[in-house]
Amino acid sequence: MIHKQVLLPDRVRRPPAEGWSWIDRRFLSDHAPRLSYDAILLYFFLVAVSDKHGLSFYRDATVAVRLRMEEQAVVRAREELVTEDLVAYRTPLTQVLSLRPPALVRRGGGLQQLGDIFRTLGNDAPDNPTRRSP
Repeated sequence: MIHKQVLLPDRVRRPPAEGWSWIDRRFLSDHAPRLSYDAILLYFFLVAVSDKHGLSFYRDATVAVRLRMEEQAVVRAREELVTEDLVAYRTPLTQVLSLRPPALVRRGGGLQQLGDIFRTLGNDAPDNPTRRSP
């Protein structure tokens, strides 16, 4: 096991005096693998510029210049984030959303507890003695 030690004590990150910015680490493990490079970049940008409610109001053209992307790439990346339920968008506002709890999974248009899903799968196993007949 690696023993962690602060390398530069005078440079330890602190919440900013003004603004609000942080990224839930579950974004990297649970969402980033399914996203395009542009969508990940846009997500990080939106997190960095949003207020404590996750709101920002940068125009697509401004975001494109800041991120060195084509404006249409910004639009596609935002649509991808909206589809993945990571941001909400209504001109001129974009809201970075809280990540859904890991115990909840979208299934068939609704939400199911992960335990319910496993129980359902277990009931469908061919060698399960308590399996319900169709």
